[in-house]
Amino acid sequence: EHLSNEYYDKVLKNLLYQDGLDKMHELKMKGYTVVLISASPEFYLNTLYNLEDVDQVIGTRFTMNEDIFISKMHGQNNKGEEKILRLYEYLKDLKVDYENSYMFSDSMSDAPLLRLVGKPYLINYRKKNPQYPVLYWR
Repeated sequence: EHLSNEYYDKVLKNLLYQDGLDKMHELKMKGYTVVLISASPEFYLNTLYNLEDVDQVIGTRFTMNEDIFISKMHGQNNKGEEKILRLYEYLKDLKVDYENSYMFSDSMSDAPLLRLVGKPYLINYRKKNPQYPVLYWR
């Protein structure tokens, strides 16, 4: 936990786009549930709960042995279709209006999630002929 917090303070918080933080806050104020989902390890992504607008963080789970990290994944890597399964797991008891939901990603590897919502956006995407609207965040 100490190392994860140190990583957040020294690295992770500096990688966050201010435009993205502003959009999360705007959506949260409109009543949206804000879910951050990534293939990165959940044990350090959990530091993103430091952001007041975050409701849920979903990442790749790892096994701990008596609070010791043993570098063994618990379940599948949280990418592609696994992200959909994990998101559905979290949302199962919530009523979700997918047509009016947003998804933001910097990668087409998140196409399953982008197809799930009515308002999909690519972030800082530089390839030609993007399949979704592109936002340029700083």
